[in-house]
Amino acid sequence: MKRSVLAVGLVTLVLAAGAAAAEFGPWGAPVNAELLPGSSTELNTVSNDGCPVQSPDGRSLYIASNRPGTLGGNDIWVATRPNKHSGWGTPVNLGAPVNSAADDFCPLPRGGHKLFFVSSRDGGCGGPDIYRTKFRHGAWEQPLNLGCDINSAGAEASPSLYRAGGHRILYFSSAQAGGFAPDTGPPDSDIYFSVDLGPAQLVPGLNTAAEDSRPNVRHDGREIVFDSTRPGTLGGPDIWTAMRTHATDAWSAPVHLDAPINSSATESRASLSWDGVTMVFGSTRPGGEGSSDIYVSTRQH
Repeated sequence: MKRSVLAVGLVTLVLAAGAAAAEFGPWGAPVNAELLPGSSTELNTVSNDGCPVQSPDGRSLYIASNRPGTLGGNDIWVATRPNKHSGWGTPVNLGAPVNSAADDFCPLPRGGHKLFFVSSRDGGCGGPDIYRTKFRHGAWEQPLNLGCDINSAGAEASPSLYRAGGHRILYFSSAQAGGFAPDTGPPDSDIYFSVDLGPAQLVPGLNTAAEDSRPNVRHDGREIVFDSTRPGTLGGPDIWTAMRTHATDAWSAPVHLDAPINSSATESRASLSWDGVTMVFGSTRPGGEGSSDIYVSTRQH
């Protein structure tokens, strides 16, 4: 198993992790994002809607969906609003070259004009890979593959970027060979990180022999949410979380988010707002509009 170069020699105390968690109140009951006051009735559809993440300013919601109007498979769409207290507008397809005839999903907007995402388009390292692009002069640039030190012949998903100790830290999940439990069968999904877009390394303390997928790290590097099929779920993949006091500390033991955040259905690709008070995620729970819908939960800071 690969070791973290950032976590060597660091110790996280249970009390310290508890103190970090105490900055926020408990998560409230999730609400279908379409039911938020002022939201478009087209935010969720009878198609597959998921992979939600907010822009740092909270005014754009990026999602993946295979609703009518895609270029092929899942595409990346964005819904906007005038301020972060308003409802979301109707999602708009980002178009080519971000979207393609292949599956394009797991978006991550950063810095106002930067976008990381995952695509199964031709020319990658094997399975779905992580790409990045910039919005310049009114258009998205041709996406660039992050390379085969990060991407692999397996499937990558859910890029999440933050800064710590003067470095850019990229978290993501991957089903590449040689993961956390390489002797238990075919490669499963594990959570990895990369320092300054260098080689992928397994994240210590978060992975199991089950599927551990789609991480999202709060912008200060002190909280993570991800979905996992490890023992303790209520059904399919559930959302788990871990904390730490500083962005270079080891993670606390992951904690399962109980009902009503999780359910007997599938919960996946949770992401945290820049201020940490909102979490959006996809769920196949009953009561939605289609196979998967986007839900929102909030908490007090």
